[in-house]
Amino acid sequence: MSDKPHVLLAAGGTGGHVFPAEALAQELITRGYRLGLVTDKRGKAYGGALGELETHHILAGGIAGKNIFKRLISVAELGLGTWQAWRLLKRLKPDAVIGFGGYASVPTMMAATFTSIPTGIHEQNALLGRANRLLAKRVHAVASSFADTRGLPNMGVVSVKLTGMPVRAPIAEKANTPFPRTEGDAPLGVLILGGSQGATILSEVVPAALNKLPEDIKARLDVTQQCREEDIDAVRAAYSASSIRAHLATFIDDVPECLAKSHVVISRAGASSVSEALAVGRPSILVPYPYAADDHQTYNAQAVDAAGAGWIMPQDTFTAESLAMRLDSLFGLPAVLEKAARCAQDLGRADAAKQLADLVSDLVEKQDHKRSGDA
Repeated sequence: MSDKPHVLLAAGGTGGHVFPAEALAQELITRGYRLGLVTDKRGKAYGGALGELETHHILAGGIAGKNIFKRLISVAELGLGTWQAWRLLKRLKPDAVIGFGGYASVPTMMAATFTSIPTGIHEQNALLGRANRLLAKRVHAVASSFADTRGLPNMGVVSVKLTGMPVRAPIAEKANTPFPRTEGDAPLGVLILGGSQGATILSEVVPAALNKLPEDIKARLDVTQQCREEDIDAVRAAYSASSIRAHLATFIDDVPECLAKSHVVISRAGASSVSEALAVGRPSILVPYPYAADDHQTYNAQAVDAAGAGWIMPQDTFTAESLAMRLDSLFGLPAVLEKAARCAQDLGRADAAKQLADLVSDLVEKQDHKRSGDA
């Protein structure tokens, strides 16, 4: 058996849950930790640091938004998955278990709270997610991405630490990239990220808004836009008709570089999109997906807006006219963009992975002291 501290990560689902787990894994590996990943059936093709870990699959099922029959099945899967996780923890005896929200993490974290193993959860959004809400009072520590995270109960003896949102290493490497110059005829970079849900409205509104900008600004635009496959031909035609330089793709494989060269990001307000723009220090115009669970994207966008790191535009007011007015004002006052970029970098907390790893180290150290006392 290795003498290295052993930590299990419980994660799965969307990038908002997986990316911080990957960033933490990379940081803990550099510190000499031995890691394992517990996930559901979807977690079979992770790359990066997570793809290198010993992976254990258990049953997990979401309940929200399902009919009564499917809910009953999910509850049964949750119970069986918790039992599977409890047996796994009994066998592996990790020094700590860290969860990242989402229903894929619930069975493992629930099982861990029934043991004496130190536990912690990380919340990526400005509103505590349903899974983490269920676990918050049961675990030993809660890590938050925003100073004002809504939904935290009266935590009592539970430790709450503002760590920020860890991002993938290629994003973190761009954290100190200077804001692109805006003088003269320098290109004006606009990055549009659709996210995993509801990107069609961005494909409809953004090209029309950019076409309404003054000709001297249009001539300088350098647009990179993620589009749904069913929208991309129409978006390409719109930019071609406007003579706007645009690079379109259904999947952008060089997001870090695109962020670094952009002056403004237009996107949904999911945890991944928000955190990556903040980490690189780029101001964003955020259009929260109105049907996201508990409207958590609105809370994310409000946090960014309140910090001066970007601007929220609710979907019902997100029109070509309103967006064009906002962009015309920003490009006409580059000092405003530069100030927002500085605020974004401050809010992004480039050391988030290290801060979260420190929290994990504290949990492991307490476990070591307990074992030494029991010996």
